Amino acid sequence: MLNAPASNAGYGEQAEELVRQYEGVTFEEVHREVLHLFPERPSAVLDLGAGTGRDAAALAARGHRVVAAEPTAELRRAGQRLHRDTGIRWVDDALPEAPGLRASGERFDLILLSAVWMHLADHERPSAMATLARLIAPGGRVLLSLRHGPVPPGRRMFEITPEETVELARARGLDLLHVTERTDLHDRPGVSWHLLGFESPASPGRAAA
Repeated sequence: MLNAPASNAGYGEQAEELVRQYEGVTFEEVHREVLHLFPERPSAVLDLGAGTGRDAAALAARGHRVVAAEPTAELRRAGQRLHRDTGIRWVDDALPEAPGLRASGERFDLILLSAVWMHLADHERPSAMATLARLIAPGGRVLLSLRHGPVPPGRRMFEITPEETVELARARGLDLLHVTERTDLHDRPGVSWHLLGFESPASPGRAAA
């Protein structure tokens, strides 16, 4: 779910099927291993690669101020229709640079990247992590998932290790809070996931520019 056409391949064409897939599982099921890392008080939340807005809607229902960034127009329109009247603010933006979000000057207490990071190529991941470091507020958290296994036809995905991701985050001043491995909720053969949580230092002086 990214700006670059190659990264976004397959999502618009398969939007109808993906809407059913994304909305067929709940926020709690998808994020059960990291639910304790989500903020309890009302917070500024960015759902990067929001898809149909399933997670954004669940977070808005918990009182958070949610920005949902989704570059695939078909998915964004589906999310706006399915989760209207939730208070979500939808934007067309994505990693690695997220130019619109960066230009806004907003900082977020939580950034969620669910099934997004694996679309980033080697040369894109360092700049994408730098973007996250610029968008996260002091003391904020970044939660992301890494997909492993066969790549669906027509998609662009990369095998990325949690170790590499942790090192990229540390280089940008983000501390590791959590790492968990789990099986695929849709029981796709050979597919598994890592869930990672990072925290920005409360003192902005430690964060990389």
